Amino acid sequence: MQATPPIKGRGSVSNKTSRFEQLQRESFDDEWAKTDEAAPKPATTVSFEKAKSIISRNESPDISFDQSINPYRGCEHGCIYCYARPTHAYLNHSPGLDFETKLYAKSNAAELLRKELSRPNYVPKLIALGANTDPYQPIERRLRITASILAVMEEFNQPVAITTKSASVTQDIELLARMASKNLVRVFMSVGSLDRTIARTLEPRASTPGARIDAIRTLSAAGIPTGVMVAPVIPALTDHDMEKILFSAQDAGAKSAAYVLLRLPLEIADLFREWLAAHHPLKEAHVMNLVKQMRNGKIYDSDFKTRMKGTGVFADLLEQRFKKACAKAGLNQTRQPLDTTLFSRPPEDKPQLTLF
Repeated sequence: MQATPPIKGRGSVSNKTSRFEQLQRESFDDEWAKTDEAAPKPATTVSFEKAKSIISRNESPDISFDQSINPYRGCEHGCIYCYARPTHAYLNHSPGLDFETKLYAKSNAAELLRKELSRPNYVPKLIALGANTDPYQPIERRLRITASILAVMEEFNQPVAITTKSASVTQDIELLARMASKNLVRVFMSVGSLDRTIARTLEPRASTPGARIDAIRTLSAAGIPTGVMVAPVIPALTDHDMEKILFSAQDAGAKSAAYVLLRLPLEIADLFREWLAAHHPLKEAHVMNLVKQMRNGKIYDSDFKTRMKGTGVFADLLEQRFKKACAKAGLNQTRQPLDTTLFSRPPEDKPQLTLF
């Protein structure tokens, strides 16, 4: 694959049209003389939307939760491997640069959540925060939509599991500590590599690997149960860091760990290959060949039984390494389920007193 010049601060190197569009855009060299003038860098735009509902539900057998909330659509972190990228096609946007530059914020998220939790037929179960896009991506520092969602959850004693690759999660540490004292919250920090050079292009606007490990330390010191998610594991590029990540996270206070193999569904496959060609051209063929070995000869296999871990010799070796490292580090020894029995609906504010 011919390399496309990378864009500083962005993960994707292209912006191909949504798969649902009839007309497709494709760049090519028209052989006209090039100018020294650099192309303008794509700016981030944020649109506010009124969501109709806020809790998403799934029946996937390989996912440990069936309820989730995503405060934002699109993610400025720009992780080239993000499995949420194809969802931007439903908005007639490209899963490439559009995904990390055209963001949507659900301004009424907290209001909707309060209504859904107040319904008499709502059954309290774990809610995963940020199952698709990161709830602590850069715009959260300004908009604080995730913070408003957590405030509602605390009000109802609703248990929540947070997954992020941003050290900004510590800005809500006081609220999280209060919820943790009731066994209502758990935080997983996603760390795929400790190499800052790789991370800078692989996930360009996420916190540095070191900052994420420090966040684990800060959260753990505050009594908040934390874990590390080694994700994604990219063969021949980041897999060598697995043990280092697990031991670094354990040293920082993490008690649990998990890992996910690189997944390349739909448009992500081409986007990832473009990224490899731009940043690691000598490894492109080797990485993709190993990916196929772990996906039954295909770029991606969506089978629920294997999509997270893969199959074959290399996948089996990764699983063995993970289990041995966790055992040596003392990770995953115990895992207490979050408490759903404390859930309660606050009394409604009524202007008139009740008779009885």
